[in-house]
Amino acid sequence: MNGFAAHDLNEDAFGEKSNLKGGLQTFDAFPKTKPSYTTPSRRGGQWTILILAICTLFSLSEFLTWFKGTENHHFTVEKGVSHDLQLNLDAVIRMPCDTLHINIQDAAGDRVLASSMLTREPTNWKLWMDKRNYEREYQTLSREESGRLAAQEEDAHARHVLSELRRNSKKKFPKGPKMRWGENADSCRVYGSLEGNKVQGDFHITARGHGYADRQGHLDHSVFNFSHMITELSFGPHYPTILNPLDKTIATTESHYYKYQYFLSVVPTIYSKNQNFALDDLQDPQHRKTSSTNKNLIFTNQYAATSQSEPLPESPYLIPGIFFKYNIEPILLLISEERTGFMRLLIRLVNTVSGVIVTGGWIYQIGEWVGELRRKRARKSEGYLHGKMTE
Repeated sequence: MNGFAAHDLNEDAFGEKSNLKGGLQTFDAFPKTKPSYTTPSRRGGQWTILILAICTLFSLSEFLTWFKGTENHHFTVEKGVSHDLQLNLDAVIRMPCDTLHINIQDAAGDRVLASSMLTREPTNWKLWMDKRNYEREYQTLSREESGRLAAQEEDAHARHVLSELRRNSKKKFPKGPKMRWGENADSCRVYGSLEGNKVQGDFHITARGHGYADRQGHLDHSVFNFSHMITELSFGPHYPTILNPLDKTIATTESHYYKYQYFLSVVPTIYSKNQNFALDDLQDPQHRKTSSTNKNLIFTNQYAATSQSEPLPESPYLIPGIFFKYNIEPILLLISEERTGFMRLLIRLVNTVSGVIVTGGWIYQIGEWVGELRRKRARKSEGYLHGKMTE
């Protein structure tokens, strides 16, 4: 009837199924996959293994990214009123200790006699040069400069700084090399911490009788030698493991009447790890006191430095020496390492795996479709040639 029987078709197959009722009898919410896609094949198995490998790789990448966290930098205007600023210095000047004057003159007009607050230790210049391995001056300088800059770049990350501070919790200045018998104390190591006003200032190291009156009288210019080696110069709490721009630097001169000038821009900085603090709370002095024992929160300062040095004519109006002119920037930098919640990680993993599987399925289906299309064209071309030859 209607030609169905001729094609081995049963009209009952187009009727309503007896095991379904109501409106759902003809509704199928799940589209069926072509039987050719569900047939096991070597190519399909290889594609499945490849998809599983990609899913595993992407999942591990997502987990490692979540575990390491992301580093964020937040800038804001520093609020509140700050009064004090700690300065930490560890330097060697190639002059005897009794010939040096060390002072701070700030914008508030206060003068701090740093000589009485810092420790001065007679030493030998060659000992420190040997310690720093400067026998081959130019080669070693270039190598050490590149290594120092790389270490300084690493110290810009919160994870590295906090891990170093946990590993090296001591805040003492390291001991210098001991003088051997018969060595001359031709230099002076100056180290320690001192408190000053948190305003623009000038920390300078000059010779006795130059710049300030001295009871011991005027020092002869032939004694001058302001060659120096800076092991540390930092602002704020003393953290020896944080590398600053002037740390591990050296400057030498053969001129007696010489002036070194360093211009510093100090930026208050907070390193934080996995801490959910608002910037306004971090700027509160009371909050800083309560957080001082937190190993995941560090309050310190960074600075940028530029330098200028030149020989001076011997004149009573020109003062040789080493001058650090620093300025406090009115901004606050928060470097925080944050990690999202575990549920967000699971959502990202599900999205990643699902996206890879769906995309892999599409690519496989497109590949099968292209292959089938090529096979059809090949069959048509073969049939056309065969028919033409039989004629």
